[in-house]
Amino acid sequence: MFHIGDFIIYGNSGFCQIKSIGSPNIPSADKAKQYYTLSPIYSTEIIYTPIDTNVFMRPVITREEAKQLIEQIPASKENVFDSRNIKILSDYYEASLQTHDCKDLLQLIKTIYIKNISTIQSGKKMSQTDHRYLKRAEELLYSEFAVVFGLTIDDVRQYIENAVTELISVQNLTNTEC
Repeated sequence: MFHIGDFIIYGNSGFCQIKSIGSPNIPSADKAKQYYTLSPIYSTEIIYTPIDTNVFMRPVITREEAKQLIEQIPASKENVFDSRNIKILSDYYEASLQTHDCKDLLQLIKTIYIKNISTIQSGKKMSQTDHRYLKRAEELLYSEFAVVFGLTIDDVRQYIENAVTELISVQNLTNTEC
């Protein structure tokens, strides 16, 4: 069970703070149940959800865990999944999003990014499916990292790009010295 003030990841709403626990004063609430009152960090809505909900919830990762994930980006392998069937591709991407795991989100971002480098090099545009899932994965991951690092979402994007560039440079320097 979470506590008032905890930051959590809640389903597809993403990063939320628990504002209260109890029976909310709303007509549709089951008075016999306890509810979390959630405040998403990047929107103005209020979410009331039963404590025993089936919606995915997890604690936010730590700053150290986020740094470790970023350090693993250059070595992580993107998934090689390319289907011309939009439904199959969407289902595949959606499955990665639904794990709500930062490592899976990073892998999905890297997969779509690498896939689209070759697409752009061949003179084509990124597909709408790729664009939609890339944007959603970035929103979920970068919003969590933004709060963890105390940055804006745009700053997180830049922070990750700089960290990956630096890591790749260090790896290349180490490899040439061997």
